Amino acid sequence: MSVVDSGGLTFRQDYFGDPAAWSSLVSLLDDTFGIDIDPLRELGGPDPTSMPFGWFTNEGLLAANLSAFAMPFVLNGRLVNAAAFQSGAVRAPWRGRGLYRDVTGKALAWCEARGFEAIILYTDKPALYEPYGFRSLPLHKYVGAAPMSEGAAVSRPLQPRDADDLALLQGLLRNRKPVSETLAVASSAAMFLINTQLDPDVRLSYLEESKAIVAWRMPVPGHVVLLDVVAAEIPSLAVVLSGLGIRATTVEALFRPDRLGWSGEAMPYGGGTCLMLRGLEETSVDHPAMLSPMADF
Repeated sequence: MSVVDSGGLTFRQDYFGDPAAWSSLVSLLDDTFGIDIDPLRELGGPDPTSMPFGWFTNEGLLAANLSAFAMPFVLNGRLVNAAAFQSGAVRAPWRGRGLYRDVTGKALAWCEARGFEAIILYTDKPALYEPYGFRSLPLHKYVGAAPMSEGAAVSRPLQPRDADDLALLQGLLRNRKPVSETLAVASSAAMFLINTQLDPDVRLSYLEESKAIVAWRMPVPGHVVLLDVVAAEIPSLAVVLSGLGIRATTVEALFRPDRLGWSGEAMPYGGGTCLMLRGLEETSVDHPAMLSPMADF
């Protein structure tokens, strides 16, 4: 059995109801990764299925953490009852003591007890998770010429911190259709909402007629990067571009656009992190694909 040196620390789980403990997690992630998840408190809170596992000092400082939550996703047209890991970190003074191995084991046991058939995570250190049975999935985006626009340009920007816009976002996220049949989250409202705050270049537009939310960027004129489409029925790319009221020559879709009535060329996605999967050992992705960045966790 692996030895854990937890001297001077206390283990806690399911601590999100404690404001001080939540603030300690915010501090850990900010200090370790430079990301601020605290805006989640204004955007409906963390995912209600979340289960954090952490080691705390007597002063309430979070030394090591890993959180699990339910993350159902579609793979090759099938809904997978899956969990996800996130917020994994250890502060430098407590590294090398087996704490991360300990919280990983506790998170795996929690998932097993709840019957999840798969677990996914993002990491820039895939070798850390391979001993636990995780494998990396290749990620692909799609790039191609923009189609001719269809319909009238009727859309408006959304501001997640506006109460009315937040309610609209939450309602559509609860009832969304997965953006792709190949690989897409089925439900991940908290991740979508926090990612609107983590990337200042993300634009949110609401297409009134289609009742669709489009997450997009335009890094240079004429080049549209499509991050996600949230709707009960996914509109075509031609309708999306018309609704945005922009002139585009090139589209880059950061998911497989099989529900957009458009097909670009699949290209490897050069992001800095890997998407890893545990379980479904005999299953591979049928087509080049990736999860929307709005589901990053």
